[in-house]
Amino acid sequence: MIRPILHWPDPCLATPAAPVEAVTDEIRAIWADMIDTMEAMPGHGVGLAANQIGVLLRLAVLDCNETRGAAVRLANPEIVAASDDLSAYDEASPCLPGVDATITRPARVTVRFLNEQGEPETREFSGLWATSVQHQIDHLAGRMYFDTLSRLKRDRLLKKARKLGKR
Repeated sequence: MIRPILHWPDPCLATPAAPVEAVTDEIRAIWADMIDTMEAMPGHGVGLAANQIGVLLRLAVLDCNETRGAAVRLANPEIVAASDDLSAYDEASPCLPGVDATITRPARVTVRFLNEQGEPETREFSGLWATSVQHQIDHLAGRMYFDTLSRLKRDRLLKKARKLGKR
């Protein structure tokens, strides 16, 4: 089921999500809805955090493959290691449509999470996968990608978003 995406400045987007106690059928159903919602995004999104659909649990999905259908499901993701080398990607969010910003993040990260079976897993992500997982973990902490920008760049981005919203 495709769920509606919350728009910034909805308070859920600034609220840290609660940890998942166990991976249950209910959690799997939320992941399924998140994947459907991500796939329905214009241009197919590469990730989605649960609080973007109003669910305040530490859940995320990622799929950065050209051929879709291999989404990674993460509960309670946390970065346990990050590379010193950096990469920059244009990041955006369906929560603030029409704008993006170049964000520099570690090029590789190692993330520990509970997988779809509820088992602890540690996986290294690189490239766009690394950017997407860091972006989703930020969402789960109540941060938007533009929160990393300087005040001037952030204000310009939000001003542009407001103008686009009035069309």
